[in-house]
Amino acid sequence: MLSAIVQSETPVTLIGGGSVGVDDLETALALAPELVAADGGAGAALAAGHMPRAVIGDFDSLTDAMRARIPAERLFPIREQDSTDFDKALRSVAAPLVIAVGFLGERVDHQLASFNVLVRQAHRPCILLGAHEVVFHAPPRLSLDLVPGEVVSLFPLGPVTGRSQGLEWPIDGLHFAPDGRVGTSNRALGRVTIETDGPGMLTILPRRALEAVVAALMPAL
Repeated sequence: MLSAIVQSETPVTLIGGGSVGVDDLETALALAPELVAADGGAGAALAAGHMPRAVIGDFDSLTDAMRARIPAERLFPIREQDSTDFDKALRSVAAPLVIAVGFLGERVDHQLASFNVLVRQAHRPCILLGAHEVVFHAPPRLSLDLVPGEVVSLFPLGPVTGRSQGLEWPIDGLHFAPDGRVGTSNRALGRVTIETDGPGMLTILPRRALEAVVAALMPAL
């Protein structure tokens, strides 16, 4: 088994080449101070005045101008075309948590591919930060403090069942599937606990819940 390209004891911010909001990168770095770029995300990092610790991807979006500004020892090309740059980068990072920016908000196919990676790499805790929401794969047990009335959406990318406390509409006894029942637009009553019986459930919360999600996925912070 190959060693990770980046190994960090602190959370990592991963920046991609998609839509990056005005304060997305700084918001992520405040919670995840190590910066890694997925291919063309290096351009957004450099434009914001940050040098990534590593750039990982197939480099089809890394321009010559970007490459010239990045030390060669920080460039890690992975040439295969069977996975996305998000997948390549995420599987190459060993960290307690990854906050990923630049992977939501533009092309729907890219977003769907990112959701697919969250499920396939479910053992690597990762939060996608978007303009309005945060998206992450639900761990086997998730507990977080939310404002009463906060929207909590659960979307399955495979068959999954579970239980909940603190949701207006409990999920106990329900069978979720991408071509069947989904759990969008539920609401928190306050502290929410969700348990799932297997992988495949995405959790979607308002962006303002980011710090609560980080605290839930990484209690030591």
